[in-house]
Amino acid sequence: MHKTIEPTILYFGTPVALISTLNPDGTPNLAPMSSAWWLGWSCMLGLGQMGQTSDNLIRTRECVINLPSEDLVTKVDRLALTTGKDPVPEKKRQWGYRHEPDKFEIAGFTSMESESVAPPRVRECPVQMEGIVHDFRPFGKNVSANMFEVHIVKLHVDEKLLVGDGPRPHIDPVRWRPLIMSFCRFFGVGGEVHPSRLAESDFMKFAIRGTTSQPANLPGTQKRNTHASPETAIPLAPSDKG
Repeated sequence: MHKTIEPTILYFGTPVALISTLNPDGTPNLAPMSSAWWLGWSCMLGLGQMGQTSDNLIRTRECVINLPSEDLVTKVDRLALTTGKDPVPEKKRQWGYRHEPDKFEIAGFTSMESESVAPPRVRECPVQMEGIVHDFRPFGKNVSANMFEVHIVKLHVDEKLLVGDGPRPHIDPVRWRPLIMSFCRFFGVGGEVHPSRLAESDFMKFAIRGTTSQPANLPGTQKRNTHASPETAIPLAPSDKG
């Protein structure tokens, strides 16, 4: 039997992302968050307006979205209740947040230079996405948050996670072990629970091969330019932190 409820937020668990940005003094900031989703080569981030990361994204319009694997959970957890903002906003101070000027150091992460944006990548994270903020605006009901549309310009993936020898290798979902946050608690992923018809469909063949032909079972899909960049050639698959 279902019960109608009204929780403070609607949040059901998504992969953890570490957003690296640059502070006004040029030092890097690193913020854990999990309000993120992707479509094609674009990402939507939801961040509270009180955090330094939100300020940095609006000012510089650059970031790296680093995805930690589940084995990095202790490092990620060290970033909890920290903020790059000084002074700490009163509400966050009441919640137990403290200012931390060097997030990489306290977490035990290593910064590495990015190729297309100024903020650094997190060396330990197996997936690193350099991105440019395309647009942002206030977002949400009963929450002080901003939404950021980020276009990915460079993707770096640990070779151990890749399968395929062609021009478009892809991430093996069995090898990739993302860190999941659900209701503020950390989880990993279990084994595959059921064979997927979509995974065996023409759509996935299209996605893996990166061909420019249109799959027969994808009505409405537009034909793509044979000289399209990686960003445009990829088909579209059917919280605030400091």
